[in-house]
Amino acid sequence: MKKNVKITVGEAIVRFLDAQYVSFDGKENKLVEGVFTIFGHGCVLGVGEALSMTDHSLKVYQGKNEQGMAQAAVAYAKQNNRRKIMPCFSSIGPGAANMVTAAGTATANNIPLLLFPGDAFATRQPDPVLQQIEHLYDPSVTTNDAFRAVTRYFDRISRPEMLMPALRSAVRILLDPAHTGAVAIALPQDVQGEVYDFPTEFFDKTVTKIVRPIAPEEQLDEVAEAIRKSKRPLVIVGGGVKYSEAGDAVAAMCERHNIPFGETQAGKTAIRSFHPLCLGGLGVTGNSAANDIASASDLIVGIGTRFTDFTTASKSLFADARVVAVNASDFHASKLDAIKAVGDAKATVGVLDKKLGDYMTGYTDEITAAKEKWRAEYERLAHIEIGDGYQPEIESRMPDAVEAFADAHGGAMAQTTAIGVIRESIAPDAIIVGSAGSLPGDLQRMWTSDARDSYNMEYGYSCMGYEIAGCLGSKLAAPDRECYAMCGDGSYLMLHTEMVTAVQEGIKINVLLFDNASFGCINNLQMEQGVDSLCTELRYRSGDDPIREGAFMNIDFAMNARSYGFKAYTARNAAELRAALADAAKQTVSTLIDIKVAPKSMTHGYGGWWNVGVSANPRCDKQKRALDNKTAMLAKARKY
Repeated sequence: MKKNVKITVGEAIVRFLDAQYVSFDGKENKLVEGVFTIFGHGCVLGVGEALSMTDHSLKVYQGKNEQGMAQAAVAYAKQNNRRKIMPCFSSIGPGAANMVTAAGTATANNIPLLLFPGDAFATRQPDPVLQQIEHLYDPSVTTNDAFRAVTRYFDRISRPEMLMPALRSAVRILLDPAHTGAVAIALPQDVQGEVYDFPTEFFDKTVTKIVRPIAPEEQLDEVAEAIRKSKRPLVIVGGGVKYSEAGDAVAAMCERHNIPFGETQAGKTAIRSFHPLCLGGLGVTGNSAANDIASASDLIVGIGTRFTDFTTASKSLFADARVVAVNASDFHASKLDAIKAVGDAKATVGVLDKKLGDYMTGYTDEITAAKEKWRAEYERLAHIEIGDGYQPEIESRMPDAVEAFADAHGGAMAQTTAIGVIRESIAPDAIIVGSAGSLPGDLQRMWTSDARDSYNMEYGYSCMGYEIAGCLGSKLAAPDRECYAMCGDGSYLMLHTEMVTAVQEGIKINVLLFDNASFGCINNLQMEQGVDSLCTELRYRSGDDPIREGAFMNIDFAMNARSYGFKAYTARNAAELRAALADAAKQTVSTLIDIKVAPKSMTHGYGGWWNVGVSANPRCDKQKRALDNKTAMLAKARKY
């Protein structure tokens, strides 16, 4: 006879999460070891009561901003190769809405994120309850319906018995390599406290096995034939290679057949950067080595990539090449009219390698020459000196912009030089975390590491504010490794509250804050397209003029960090940065280095075009040139 247990919905959620395990390649681990929460009236007396008053093994972390804690959970899952998650609980209304952005981050990047936003009363008795939005046309719509656009799975639990199929479906989606993303289960605050006779077996230890499906034989034969016919193929290593732990298999295939490979942001460090066939990042933010080889390739072999516009340079980089794709998702594998092999990257590449037999590409010295050309450019970028005669990488609107910034901040260094110093100074296996602004481009081009899973770059959603929260999540996932947030001052001002969580928990994170006076990369975009700078630089307003002519603001971010309990430094040149990094490595508390970097001193170009919205009614010669360039590039690019 089956047994039941009468408990609240809140306790049922806690018990279920505590019993979930994952098995991958015979290795078993607990799916949920902890949760994030910010308690409010919409959850503190429901799920919050269960987390506080019942027996469970889950560690509860107190977030400081709902988006921040959920972004930390995204990074935590990513650093764990999607086999551990950190569920997040919020109140209703603004607390729930704050997590929508993080849900978009997770879903765009195919990272599992489980969210439990509080919701309005299922009974509707007290409507409108505090923080409830009322709709005249549909009383069932609440703030949480916003999650439908940014999740893989959404449900609302209006009766206790609905919880069981919803939680089972959530785990199924979260652990599906092809379809994973954010899951939101809205919890009306009255239902959270209701009791139900749940079957006890629902809370038994449950092990979900992640399997490695191999692409069908017919697909593998077609892909192998396309590769054998090519002379100059290029492999693109995407995030699927990382999550499948297929780096060794892909590297071995490339070695046996002399196939060079480039990396997407998500695929970086799936294979060591110093592999002789590794060309580095490619696309809009790619380097010259990868982009030069890609532009001359006759076949692109995408493995675990979504072929985003930054990877394909808005479909212009290898527009005339055939494409084959290996991907766990049929949807992604079908892009660019690819010849597809739908299956796990590691298992599928292993079989594909054998099918290629003794095939060898036609490359001679092109790969070495391309890498050497980029090495010389890297050395130049890493040793730029700001001073007399310095020419910014991107033409400045004001000839004295660099000097004005340096004067306002007591000195400045080139952003590319700072990255070179950081790479030379921090531990070889340190994890760097980033997301938005000019840093992802510089890092995709310049960052190298032979340590696996040391590059946690969120660039599917390019979400400002991910960096510091993501650093905390990465540190929770990898407590024995140093973790560094690579963060612009614009992102810092948007979301840095989880610094307080790091101090509260005694967890050391390192924030490398690149202060270039706000939104430097967007200011570049304005000016490249002939648009007058407006509200993209951190300047004082000068009278009634737009925010573009006033003096640069000088914010002491180090002082701000010290107020939270961080050890903080300011660096305006390479020597100060080296000293700060060396001292920060010795600290047991969290650190922040406020790095003053000159505007326009980031990387730029290398053959990657980005299709952006430009005015079809140009107001100046520069806008006309931008429009003409877009028209010319669209004529060369793939149409779909």
